[in-house]
Amino acid sequence: MLSYYYTVKPEGSDQIIIQKSRFIGYVRRVQTEEEAQNFISEIKKKHHDATHNCSAYLIGEHDEIQKANDDGEPSGTAGVPILEVLKKQHLKDTAVVVTRYFGGIKLGAGGLIRAYGSTTSQAIKTTGIVKRQLMNGFSITVDYGLLGKLENVIRNSEHLLDTINYLENVEFIVFVKNGDEENFQKWIVDLTNDQAIISELEPKYIEIDVESTSDE
Repeated sequence: MLSYYYTVKPEGSDQIIIQKSRFIGYVRRVQTEEEAQNFISEIKKKHHDATHNCSAYLIGEHDEIQKANDDGEPSGTAGVPILEVLKKQHLKDTAVVVTRYFGGIKLGAGGLIRAYGSTTSQAIKTTGIVKRQLMNGFSITVDYGLLGKLENVIRNSEHLLDTINYLENVEFIVFVKNGDEENFQKWIVDLTNDQAIISELEPKYIEIDVESTSDE
């Protein structure tokens, strides 16, 4: 598993007008090629009257699946520019469809490449990017007398307080960056005077909002 990677929020869209042509960019997080194809079909059905519905997607831990489709635009002027934006922004598990309604003015190959790239970048920026950081989970169980102290200290630390369960005793679910596990456990032992029950949980990806990494 990757220690971290970038992807988009679940889905979003935006549009721009270039030389009277309307370009609408749709973005969705996908985990399989089937999901990507279903997304493309969904947008094509929604915009069945559009001049073009061009698309690209990038899937897999090591970008094993990469596809681009010009949908009738001159070869290499639509799908590939969309895909290049995904690569430039280091995004994984992401599919994009750019719908074009032709406005009567031809843009030329260079203009099309810029238009599809810009629409993709704008749609991704509007949708939002997240960093999925692989973190190790811990269950920390203590008496209620330690609740206030421990909650305050954890919230003000670099660790992520995910959940507090109010049971017979109070349980904190905390996620810690890779490599910090041993120091974290020692820290909790010291904070609680060794009065905590510490259990390690399965690691999982935690999502952190980030800024779009490129304008194009």
